[in-house]
Amino acid sequence: MTMISDTLALMQSMQEKELPFAVATVVRTVSVTAAKAGAKALIREDGTILAGWIGGGCARGATLKAAQDALADGQPRLISVRPKDLLAELGVAAGETKDGVRYANNMCPSQGTMDIFIEPFLPRPEIVVMGASPVAVALIEIAGQFGFDVTAAAPAKDHSLLEAADHRIEGYELPLTQRARFIVVSTQGSGDEQAVTAALSFAANHVAFVGSRKKAAALIASLRAKGIDENHLASLKAPAGLDIGAITPEEIALSIIAELVLVRRKGKTAPNLSL
Repeated sequence: MTMISDTLALMQSMQEKELPFAVATVVRTVSVTAAKAGAKALIREDGTILAGWIGGGCARGATLKAAQDALADGQPRLISVRPKDLLAELGVAAGETKDGVRYANNMCPSQGTMDIFIEPFLPRPEIVVMGASPVAVALIEIAGQFGFDVTAAAPAKDHSLLEAADHRIEGYELPLTQRARFIVVSTQGSGDEQAVTAALSFAANHVAFVGSRKKAAALIASLRAKGIDENHLASLKAPAGLDIGAITPEEIALSIIAELVLVRRKGKTAPNLSL
């Protein structure tokens, strides 16, 4: 196999294992450069090159930094590694971004220019819906359309209602994962405390509870009295969803998806208006 085919095979393997990585592709070179257009490298979150090659140290540092940034925010990058005099002609300094291009200084004797496109590959984020209420069912049915891998967690007797999920788990014990995870508890009075306690025990980007403000406040007070860690309680978004005036289960599910998209894309927790 060629170096590129090796890299592509490893990419496929990592995608199947739902591991994040970035691919750096040399898209243009000017003058003398070690790597030429079409050269690729597969890069892990920690900046390790797993396969491929994009040249020596002249471009490596800037490429690895851009790859890590791309994996952090999910956005691609285009970097241009140029000698100092060419950067000056453009009116930019090393490390600056102009018109969507991040510039870096090529300090190697070759003094060539290399443009490199960085593309992040992130596993689908997981939404875990705990419960089998009408809102839970509606949420499970639409979440996949917004790029989520859907896991339904509920007692086995309720699984017939949750067939739209990608995965179904009996009870609320979740497997470990390295990808982004969003948990929504929609038990609607059927084991609320058990589900919320379980949800707060797992690492997650966002944990939300479907219920009225009054019900959420009573639940939080009860969990606090039972000794649930205050920091865990503070991380619970209750009630779940953005305030769009939702009434029906389908509308509430839509408000929750909107909130999760906000959290996912902006990298922040949606405001908790109930506490």
